[in-house]
Amino acid sequence: MAYVENMLYAPAGTFRDRWMKRLGENVLISSARSETGEVALGAYATQVYRDGDEWVLNGSKFYSTGCLYADWIDVGATSPEGETMAVAVRRNASGVEVVDDWNGFGQTLTASGTAHFTHVRVANQEVKLDKDRFAYSPAFLQTVHLANLAGVGRAIAGETAQAVASRTRTFSIGNASRASADPQILQVIGQLRAAAYSAGAIVAQLGSAIQRAAQIDPGVAPEAQERAVAMAELEVAQAQTIVTSLIMNAATQLFDALGASATLLPQGLDRFWRNARTLSSHNPRVYKDRIVGEYAVNGTLPPKQWKVGVAAR
Repeated sequence: MAYVENMLYAPAGTFRDRWMKRLGENVLISSARSETGEVALGAYATQVYRDGDEWVLNGSKFYSTGCLYADWIDVGATSPEGETMAVAVRRNASGVEVVDDWNGFGQTLTASGTAHFTHVRVANQEVKLDKDRFAYSPAFLQTVHLANLAGVGRAIAGETAQAVASRTRTFSIGNASRASADPQILQVIGQLRAAAYSAGAIVAQLGSAIQRAAQIDPGVAPEAQERAVAMAELEVAQAQTIVTSLIMNAATQLFDALGASATLLPQGLDRFWRNARTLSSHNPRVYKDRIVGEYAVNGTLPPKQWKVGVAAR
């Protein structure tokens, strides 16, 4: 999704035309950028260097979600000159190995494990400076995460309502002969739906903020676009703590509407909390209220990009 947005944002030319044609032919491309270990903050240990008319890529990535299922992989790497490069490699190219070793307690079907690149030869036209990516990419990517959380909320509300509707057992201290007629149980279902609706409405509002940033031509009004991107980042920061709390609370609250049998592993209802908790850990929400507060009080714009790594001492 982000790569499609990047191509829509890219200047006209052969690179854009080639990739738009591929995407129109249902070619799938996923991202491999995160790295583990003693990687410097804001840098990539993965290296790419020229060799004749081609480039050679070496390195390993973690959290390479979707790469196992992709046709191409978008890899972040560092050139010998220290520049950050975006490298597009074929999933089945010689030297590419995607390992299904993701062992997180959430997102268990996303194959978010390791990707190794060993002396992978890459055509010159598939290597670009990473700084040329679309300016609002951090806000866009985080909004995708929040949209996924909103989708988890909808699934919580739907599955819990269905389970209550089919439930024949009730408690002696309940308010009706069936859970489906118990006003307190129905109240829980209403709260779950409200949480899902609110999360979806917030995500839709974020889409408007991102659209405003996308519609400004940086070549015509660079300062206006920079401001619009910063405001989109701010809206995402404001939304993240609220949406995350809504959905994680709903993932716990759903059990109030059901009996103890809902905790049995075959029911799989714990997956909602596990997936929500994993999604909300990608870009830590703990910092977002502070970012919003700094803007509200001091006019400090949010950071342009979120990185993880070892800080310089």
